[in-house]
Amino acid sequence: MLLKILNKNKYLQYVNLLLPTLSSTVLTSVSAHAQSFQSYPARPVRIVVGYPAGGPIDILARVLTPGFSDAFSHQFIVDNRPGASGMIGIEYVAKAAPDGQTLLMTAATFAINPSVFAKVPYDPQRDFAPVALTARSPYLLVVHPSFPARTVKELIGVAKAAPGQVNFASSGTASLPHLAGELFQLMAGVKMKHIPYKGGTPATIDTLAGQVPVIFNNMLNAAPHVKSGKMRALGVTGTQRAAILPRVPTVSEAGLNGYEVTGWYGLLAPAATPREIIARLNIEAGKIMKLPTSAARLADDGVVTHAEMPEAFATLIRDDQAKWAKVVRQSGIKPE
Repeated sequence: MLLKILNKNKYLQYVNLLLPTLSSTVLTSVSAHAQSFQSYPARPVRIVVGYPAGGPIDILARVLTPGFSDAFSHQFIVDNRPGASGMIGIEYVAKAAPDGQTLLMTAATFAINPSVFAKVPYDPQRDFAPVALTARSPYLLVVHPSFPARTVKELIGVAKAAPGQVNFASSGTASLPHLAGELFQLMAGVKMKHIPYKGGTPATIDTLAGQVPVIFNNMLNAAPHVKSGKMRALGVTGTQRAAILPRVPTVSEAGLNGYEVTGWYGLLAPAATPREIIARLNIEAGKIMKLPTSAARLADDGVVTHAEMPEAFATLIRDDQAKWAKVVRQSGIKPE
C-alpha cells in the first residue's frame, strides 16, 4: 500500500513542477489526468471476454484478475460476453468510457475479423489502446497415425501428388488454425481441402477417429494425444519448439522455411484511456505474468507467458492484421 501511495505522490509532484509553465487549457487537462490516476479505479473493473468461460482467453483473464485486485485494492472481475467471433464483447468495450473501468481480454481473432467479415463493429487501430501482450501460443500440425506422411516434407509431397484430396480440420472457418492451414498451402504450393468444425474439441475427436487425417490444433487439444501415440506431430507452428514436446521440430525447420503462426492473448482498453492508467496496468500485468504460478498454470496448454510494452503489442496487432488480410485475400476465405 505504501508503494502505491509513493507512486501516486511522485506523479503528482511531477505535475506540480509543470504547473507554472502550462496554459489554463493544458493545466485543466493535466489536472484531470492526475485526479483520474489518483482515484483509479473508482469501482470494480470489468475485464470483458468475448468467449464462453473455460476457454484459453477466459483462463488468461482469470489469471490476471486476482493479481490486479491485490495491486489496485479494488475488485477486477471477468465479464463473459460470447458470440460473433468475439465481436459482441469487443464492441461492448469499444463503446465503453475510456476510464480504465472496462477492459478487453482478447486473442489473435481481434486482428483477423476485419479481413473476414463484411461488417465489423470496431477498428483495431482506432478504437483501442493496447495495454499488455500477456501470452503467446503456437499450434501443432498433427496427423492420424494411419496417414502416410511422417514429416512436413512428406506431407507436402502427398498433398502435391493428390491436389485437393488431402483433408485438414480446424476449429472453424477463419479461425487461426484454419488460417494456419491456408498459409501452409500458400507457402508450400499445395492444395488441401479444409474441413471446418465448431470448435477444436469436435475437430480433434474426428481426427482421432481417422475421419480427417490432418489438423492444425492447439496444444491443449493435441499434445496429450501426441504423447499417447494416438496422433503424430509433424511440426510446431511457432518460431521455437514447444517445451511440452521438445522433440517436435518447428514447421519451418522441418521443411517449410519461414513458416510461422503463433496465437496471442492480450489486454486492451478503449481508445483515449489515460496513458497513466495504461502504464500502471501494463506494469502490474507484467508482474503477474512473470509469477512462477502463472507460467505453471499455463505451461501444460503450451502457452508461454509474456510481459511486453503497449507499443510492442500495438505493432503486433498492426502486423498481424496486415499478414492475415493478405492470406484471407489470396485464399478467398469467406465466413460461415
